[in-house]
Amino acid sequence: MKKIVSLLIAAVMLLAMVGTAAADNVIKIGIYEPASGDSGAGGKQETLGVQYANKVQPTIEIGGETYTIQLVNADNGSSADKGPSAAAELVSAGVSVVLGSYGSGVSIAGSPKFAEAGIPAIGISCTNPQVTAGNNHYFRICFLDPFQGTVLANYAFNTLGVQTAYCLAELGNDYDVGLVYYFKQEFERLGGFVIDETFPTNTADFTSYLDNAAALGAGVFFAPVSIAYSTQIIDQAAGKGVDFALMGGDTWDSNKVIESAQGSNLNILVSTFYQEGGNAEFDAGFKAWLNEDAEAMTNNGGNDMIAAVSAMGYDAYFTALEAIKLAGSADSKAIMEALWNVDFTGVSGKITFNEIGDANRDTAFIKQADTANGVWAFVCEQSVN
Repeated sequence: MKKIVSLLIAAVMLLAMVGTAAADNVIKIGIYEPASGDSGAGGKQETLGVQYANKVQPTIEIGGETYTIQLVNADNGSSADKGPSAAAELVSAGVSVVLGSYGSGVSIAGSPKFAEAGIPAIGISCTNPQVTAGNNHYFRICFLDPFQGTVLANYAFNTLGVQTAYCLAELGNDYDVGLVYYFKQEFERLGGFVIDETFPTNTADFTSYLDNAAALGAGVFFAPVSIAYSTQIIDQAAGKGVDFALMGGDTWDSNKVIESAQGSNLNILVSTFYQEGGNAEFDAGFKAWLNEDAEAMTNNGGNDMIAAVSAMGYDAYFTALEAIKLAGSADSKAIMEALWNVDFTGVSGKITFNEIGDANRDTAFIKQADTANGVWAFVCEQSVN
């Protein structure tokens, strides 16, 4: 009897939540992102894209009525330990759909809370395959690490002509460890040799790892780590005057990384989702908004350089709106079902989902740090045959 009563109470609470999702003609979209911790800088830039999109289109028409889109933020602290409580905050707030997170580990950690509540989540830059594996509520608009790792390994081996690669990841970090795995798998398949190591959380001194790479004759140092770690690696690599290339995944596509590299002779390469200049209207509008909003400018790192994750955040917001329009409702279940049929062209390209909920993406941008001018320079658009 107690179990039946509990189930009835839960059902009533769920109905109340769905009923209030569009109360007073307001639809709530949750932003599940880090505003603190190692990935805080990237999370803020991803959030900026969502916030700017909301400024561009703050309302939506459903059934002849206008609804205001309200953004609800929850800081997951860049930590898998804090992720579930941040996800629970959004569930309690009655959001209809969630966007995020920057960081695959926190996305995976918060996922069960969204699943239990029947709320769909749209990943923006969480590239680890486990985010969408084995569930039907998590979608994502970015490419995946098996693809990204393959692209980077191909570029290092075939374009840079590197035979030996050194890989470094934060111990226990799903994104780092996963991307290194896929890079290593492809690089070795091509005929190269890989040395890989991990470092403990909160490491600040990377000189021993840089020394190991040099001693082993590595031609590339691949470390797909957070912005906080990457800037330290760059500072220490510049101090040592290393002659191998530094390579990062999408997390390195940041103005903070450029600032650390400026004035050095380092060769830094990254794979990413968007190149500034790809959509003139978006670029101009986003930059104008940043320059008008002091808080937004601060959250972007103090300048108006456009991070790829901001463009992706923008596209994720409009992907959510497309699903809401297809659903014709603020009901989470209806939005989840509608997401499978979304066909939307954003600033980062065409967005549709496969049978797993992953975006159908087959290209990545390769950028190189222009250390003299302090900007990212476009190198090529890379795919895997």
